Amino acid sequence: MGNKKSLRRKSSSFAYRIREHVKLGQKLSETVKGKLSLGARVVREGGRENIFRQVFGMSQGEQMLKASQCYLSTTAGPIAGLLFVSSEKVAFCSERSITISSPDGHFITTPYKVLIPVRKIQRANQSANVNNPAQKYIEIVTEDNFEFWFMGFLRYERALCNLQKAISMANQI
Repeated sequence: MGNKKSLRRKSSSFAYRIREHVKLGQKLSETVKGKLSLGARVVREGGRENIFRQVFGMSQGEQMLKASQCYLSTTAGPIAGLLFVSSEKVAFCSERSITISSPDGHFITTPYKVLIPVRKIQRANQSANVNNPAQKYIEIVTEDNFEFWFMGFLRYERALCNLQKAISMANQI
């Protein structure tokens, strides 16, 4: 019984969540550089809402609910970035650009972006790693059965609560 209580206390500490968040990156030095770069960008752009507005746009009456540092799970591995939750959309933008090849054979460097209209979200599930319950995930399933997995949240409960709030708001319209 003491083990479960210790695990709960350990997993709820902010320092533990930061360590788990950073561990998801491929190399510690690259992860730290990415976090510093993201922090500088947030300051330079005047806050997370301004980044959201510039990258994804905001419509009249749209409310920004939460921006969370996390990772998007991809077949190539987790990608660090910011998950934005607004009253109209859930959007992810990587903190570092990725390089992809274009149809004409050239390489393009661009941020990795995902945009999901909230009204197209069928459900948002909370999940945890069976072997390490402190590692929590959010699965977003769209109406057309696409799945998006987010993990490594610094404030998991807040992100989940705001995502559920956005889904609830969209269902009331």
